[in-house]
This record gives sequence, structure tokens and C-alpha cells, in this order.
Amino acid sequence: MPAPLHRPLMLVVYLCVALLAVSAVGLVLDDRLVNNDPIWLKPAKFAVSIIVYNATLAWMLTLLTRGRRTAWWLGTVVAATTAGEMALLVTQAARGRMSHFNNATPLDSAIYAVMGGMIATLWVASFALAVVLMLQRVRERSTTWALRVGMGIALLGMAVGPLMTSPTPAQLEGPMDVIGAHTVGLPDGGPGLPVLGWSTVGGDLRVGHFVGMHGLQVMILLALALVALGVRFPRLRDDDVRLRVSLVVGAAYTGLTALTVWQALRGQSVVAPDTLTLTAAGALAALTALGLAWSVRVSSGLSEKGRECDSNSICTTSTTGAPASTRR
Repeated sequence: MPAPLHRPLMLVVYLCVALLAVSAVGLVLDDRLVNNDPIWLKPAKFAVSIIVYNATLAWMLTLLTRGRRTAWWLGTVVAATTAGEMALLVTQAARGRMSHFNNATPLDSAIYAVMGGMIATLWVASFALAVVLMLQRVRERSTTWALRVGMGIALLGMAVGPLMTSPTPAQLEGPMDVIGAHTVGLPDGGPGLPVLGWSTVGGDLRVGHFVGMHGLQVMILLALALVALGVRFPRLRDDDVRLRVSLVVGAAYTGLTALTVWQALRGQSVVAPDTLTLTAAGALAALTALGLAWSVRVSSGLSEKGRECDSNSICTTSTTGAPASTRR
């Protein structure tokens, strides 16, 4: 019988589903704006993000074979911090106040400081979970490493957050009611993409933050897709091949995260890349294509002859008699 999903994490998922519904009603009935965005848009986006992240962690924890108690407590810390952050976001929306970077009143400043502490705690707990995951193997090697790389990318994406908290030059010259910004080179609240809000006229650190944070889900879906495709494509039945594909895609996704952060820090909109950005993106795409071509070649020292794969895409070699998926 599979292990049950982590209850505190799933309770927060259900809470965020309810708060997403509340935010949706607010978007329809409440016409107040913050930085030219509907005031309930940020709680709605954060609710979706927390639903995805917490549900993913709850599933991952069922795969662990060691350190389950430690992982349960770390998952509970993640649940508590994400629930607290969501509660404060909804509180600020109901008050008609900006949630992030708000230093206008002692209460606003205190709420933002508490949120900052929660985010730091979330990162540390997620890092500790990544360590627990690194110390063991779950399922075949390709899936194990996809999860490990995905957690690393997610931590990288979270680490983009602190880059937004430093005061801008314009803020240093003013009353400091607002400290920090998403946008680089321009004030927050300018023209942006629909729903996402990413600036279309300047750099926006939220792009790299978003891309990185959801690298975990991308890597998990990749691992599951490779296993499923192994039923149809014989080359992908080899766990060594799937492992190489996962590592190449993980490296490429890490490069994409770094590229979007670098682009934002140069004050450049994600929808208006310059020649330098396009060149870097092209080089990343070319290296990824070469890496994938290398990944799907026949395993070194082994031929397709003598390798047998079962219905679960686990391959063995007649020369050793040991499952390929059991080699570290």
C-alpha cells in the first residue's frame, strides 16, 4: 500500500484552493488596484503556486525510504510557512495594502518582515528536504536524479527573491515607504504581460523566480514522461539513457533560469531580448540539442543485443545479469 500524502501539506493545499476561490470572487467584485494590478491578483497567483508546490512535496515524501520522520517535520515547516504567508497576503489584500516591499506604516513593515522570515524558513526547510533526497534513491536512477536536480533548480529560483528586496536608487532618495521592487530600471506598476504582470518595458526578476521555482515540476513530469515513452521507444527503456536525458534537460533548465535572471538584472524585458540575450539563448539551445543527441546514443560498452526490458521499462544486461537501474 502506498504511503499516505503528507497531511499538513495537503491541508494547506485545500486551504489555498478555498482562498483561490475567495480571490477569484475578489477579482470580480473588488475594483481596487495596487501598482496598477487588481488587488486580489497576487493572492490568487500565490495560491496557485503554493497548491502546486505543496502537492508536489506531499507526493515526493511518499517516495522516501529513509529519513521519513525528519522529512515529515520539514514538510510540516513548509506547510506552516506557506499557510502563514498566504494568510498575510489575504490580510493585506483585504486591507487594500501592498503586501511586498511595504514600509509605509509600522503594521505594514511588520507584516512584510514576518513574510520575509517565513520565506527564509521555507527555503531552509526545502534545502533540508533536498539533502534528505540526496542521501537516498527513489525508484530508478533517472527518476531519482530528476527529483534531485528539480529540487536544486527550485531552490535556485527561490533564491532570486532576495534580489528584489534591495531599495532602488529612486527609493533611496524618497521617504522609503516602499523598499524593493520586481522591476529593474523602472518603478513597479508599468506595462506588463496579462495575468503574470511581468514588465514589458524593463527587466523583471519575477521571470527567473517563476521559471526556477517550477523547475521541480518540470523535472518530475520529464521523468514520468520518459518512463511512459519507454514503452513505445526501445531506446528510452534503458535507464542510463533516461538518466542522461534528465541531466541534460536539468542543466539546460538551470541555464534558462540563470539566463532570465541575467536578462532582468540588465534591465531588459523578457519580451524584448537584445542580440546578446538571443545569442546566449541560441547557444543554450544548441548545447541542449547536442546533449540530447549524445544522451540517446547506445550505452557505452553495451549493445542493444543482450539487453532485456520488462513492462516497467527496467532493462537488464545478459553479461552481468544485474538490473541496469540498480547501478549508481
